[in-house]
Amino acid sequence: MATTSKKQDMPPPGGYAAINFVRSPAKQYFSGYSMFLGFTGITTAALYLYYLQCKKIKREEIEMRSSRIALFPLLVAERDREYLKQLRRNRDEEAKLMANVEGWEVGKWNGEPIYRTTPPDTLLEPHITEYYVHAPYREFARRSNITMWH
Repeated sequence: MATTSKKQDMPPPGGYAAINFVRSPAKQYFSGYSMFLGFTGITTAALYLYYLQCKKIKREEIEMRSSRIALFPLLVAERDREYLKQLRRNRDEEAKLMANVEGWEVGKWNGEPIYRTTPPDTLLEPHITEYYVHAPYREFARRSNITMWH
């Protein structure tokens, strides 16, 4: 058996190089004054653009509000007109349904007016069930916020 000698790992001749532990600061692109001036300039420009945008938004809000104010009476009148038309359709439907019943008069019960205490040309709004009497139940339930389980 041949004996082999093991070589121990040793430092290189002359030793290791010195460890560099000196702080190396980052390169400065801007000074403190230029950073402050840049921040002030960008903030001023942004505030000016924000001011212009706020003026534009306020102008559009005024226009939208004006259009709503202008259209509101028209929409209310159309809603009331459709309401009266539905009341007329209900009355006509009642007259058609009860046409074969002798002595039946629309708007009367046993020959007496239902609304005998009201002055002429006075609208008495019917109960919601009377208003939707000829409509599908789903429509009545949807408009009167009734929860349907099926």
